[in-house]
Amino acid sequence: MLQIRKSATRGLAEHGWLSSRHTFSFASYYDPRYVSFGPLRVINEDKVIGGQGFGTHSHSNMEIVSYVLGGALEHKDSMGTGSVLRYGDVQRMSAGSGVSHSEFNHSASDPVHFLQIWIFPEAENIAPSYEETHFTPESKRGQLRLIASPDGADGSLHIHQDARIFATILDGEQKLHHALATGRGAYVQVARGQLQVNGITLEAGDALQVSDEAQLTLENGNDAEVLVFDLKL
Repeated sequence: MLQIRKSATRGLAEHGWLSSRHTFSFASYYDPRYVSFGPLRVINEDKVIGGQGFGTHSHSNMEIVSYVLGGALEHKDSMGTGSVLRYGDVQRMSAGSGVSHSEFNHSASDPVHFLQIWIFPEAENIAPSYEETHFTPESKRGQLRLIASPDGADGSLHIHQDARIFATILDGEQKLHHALATGRGAYVQVARGQLQVNGITLEAGDALQVSDEAQLTLENGNDAEVLVFDLKL
């Protein structure tokens, strides 16, 4: 089964300093049709103006992944971690038993653009932890690059859930296939550009929820950058 989530139908939050699009129910946006998909709970596309950001706030029992698309995202947390993330950088914070953090635009003038992803963990109240790494455009171009997994395979970030996140940059005649095991589904989120997934054309901000399918086929990309979530349902 293929269910399209068009960009324009996402939840919208406009706060002046923040423009956010919510794929799933979040904060004041609630739609019972879009609460989660398997362990995938949040995909927010956030754009923050220069010098602004999210002040210190707390999380628990959630795997939080940030995928930076442009600008510079400054992170600080109660574990003593501090970092500035730029395009190609991906961070994972396991909130576990509890952690506080802040996220700010590192630039005083240029916007920062990123995807914030929340995934339910397999076990609650684990020790909080943090990890980040960089994935070059070349490592994603024309292939599904594993960026997060339950075992940290192939240099990916380690998440505490039976879920795998892949990133790809697809253009022209490049075609990718990804098999889905029985009992697993996929969520395809287009970060930018355009492509076809299982024959369905998706634009920037669109998503495709996939269940009861044996395979994904990604093709006909036009400068497309895409995240693919392989999830136990």
